[in-house]
Amino acid sequence: MSKRAIAHLSSDPVMSALIEKVGRIQTRPRRLAPFQSLAHAIIHQQLNSTAAGTILERFKGLFPDEDFPAHGQVAKATVDRLRTAGLSRPKAAYIIDLAQRCTAGLIPSVEDCDSLNDEEIVARLTEIKGIGRWTVEMFLIFNLGRPDVLPVHDLGVRRGFQVAYRKRKMPTPEQLAKHGSRWAPHRTLAARYLWRAADSAENPNW
Repeated sequence: MSKRAIAHLSSDPVMSALIEKVGRIQTRPRRLAPFQSLAHAIIHQQLNSTAAGTILERFKGLFPDEDFPAHGQVAKATVDRLRTAGLSRPKAAYIIDLAQRCTAGLIPSVEDCDSLNDEEIVARLTEIKGIGRWTVEMFLIFNLGRPDVLPVHDLGVRRGFQVAYRKRKMPTPEQLAKHGSRWAPHRTLAARYLWRAADSAENPNW
């Protein structure tokens, strides 16, 4: 988290107050293999963190030889086997399809992604079943550490904006994108602070 990014966001008085309240946020990217990062994101789709975490551990437990299942192993698995971990049938099918694409060399590696811009990565990865723009944006933010991603359809980010800016309603994605343009080229960090604002609404003692 650079001083330049903080200074830029702090020109917005509301964001400045939020930054002062939250403090420093660690932003080191994970740099995991795309299969691991994207499978993780698919599992977490439309679930709270507790439920998703339980399913993730059960999924990993199906392939105990590795810290995280290798795509070559998962590519050979059946939907029914993955469903024993608690995955829905569509999610199990999506993860197998992802694994098969990785095995076939159709998914860019982390190093490949370094030579692609954000929209090129979105275009490449949203061709995969079960992976939409939101999932790729999470990949860009948390796995690659891209600095200027604002996931305007994310409910947590929208809720955080509502809380921080004391709005009666959550902003529409279009409204959030318009307001967020002033945070460029540091919109990822702004999103991270808005997630914290949303957390504060759920936990008054935060």
